Amino acid sequence: MIRTAIAAATLFTSSSFVHAHEAMNLDQLMKAFGWNFETAEIKTEKVTDRLHVLFGIGGNIAVSTGDNGVLVVDDQFPQMIPKVMKAIGDLGGKDIDFAINTHWHFDHAEGNLALGPQGTWLVSQKNSRDMMMSDHIINLVTMQYAQQAYLANALPHVTYDDTMQFHFNGEQIDLLHAGPAHTTGDTAVIFRGSNAVHLGDVFNNSGYPFIDADNGGDLTGVINFCKAVLATIDAKTVVIPGHGPITNQEKLSAYVAMLETLRGRILEMVKAGKTLEEVVAAKPTHDFDSVHGDSTNFVNRAYTSLKREVSGS
Repeated sequence: MIRTAIAAATLFTSSSFVHAHEAMNLDQLMKAFGWNFETAEIKTEKVTDRLHVLFGIGGNIAVSTGDNGVLVVDDQFPQMIPKVMKAIGDLGGKDIDFAINTHWHFDHAEGNLALGPQGTWLVSQKNSRDMMMSDHIINLVTMQYAQQAYLANALPHVTYDDTMQFHFNGEQIDLLHAGPAHTTGDTAVIFRGSNAVHLGDVFNNSGYPFIDADNGGDLTGVINFCKAVLATIDAKTVVIPGHGPITNQEKLSAYVAMLETLRGRILEMVKAGKTLEEVVAAKPTHDFDSVHGDSTNFVNRAYTSLKREVSGS
């Protein structure tokens, strides 16, 4: 999920109930983040001859092209699909045969609304499909977004529980789910021949991660998920985050170390009975903020996640 663009917005407590009428629709959210589908451009970065990454509005898109066709990981918004298709055409691809959703959030999977009716096979972890079938409020802390249920023709056709494999465009592509993390239905997509992995928003390389704690996301799970991925890649693996520039195993390892440090600090305060306001005032992220930016969203969601973990609820 995107890191917030409204630094002066009101901080909502994790215990407050969010009513749908208080939450933003897509037009309001677009304005809040300064997004514009008409002026947005797609930028392409090469990983290998058959694997590229597209950057636009929303989550990073991995694109596999070759003799078997086109497979993408995440698909942003339906309004961006014409530009995505143009970029894929420039790579020698045609129609998108498969689209893997790393999770169900709007900025990574609502392109399904365009691709599903076009005949693309949609794939996700089972929990993500379940979440797509109903409305949800996504609590971004400084704002709330009312995500509507996906239409039937935009729901994944194929789901899996823990692991799945594709054999496509000359390489094995492994799908891995390692429990609740950014959401309850995250998928890491590992391109074995290209030696690259797309982690969706379990790994954010543009700031602190967003943990969708109100919909089952879990800070400890983010750490464990990343460790599960680290156990199956190597020092030469290209690491594709949900947001931000592509990077490497070393950066992912440092990300995990940071999260373990912050988890320890916040968990200690939660166990001591500190309130959210007291935890925020303690500035547990102070020595990481110069690199990762505003931590308002992260601390709130981490506190919510860890308080639930301590209480066992």
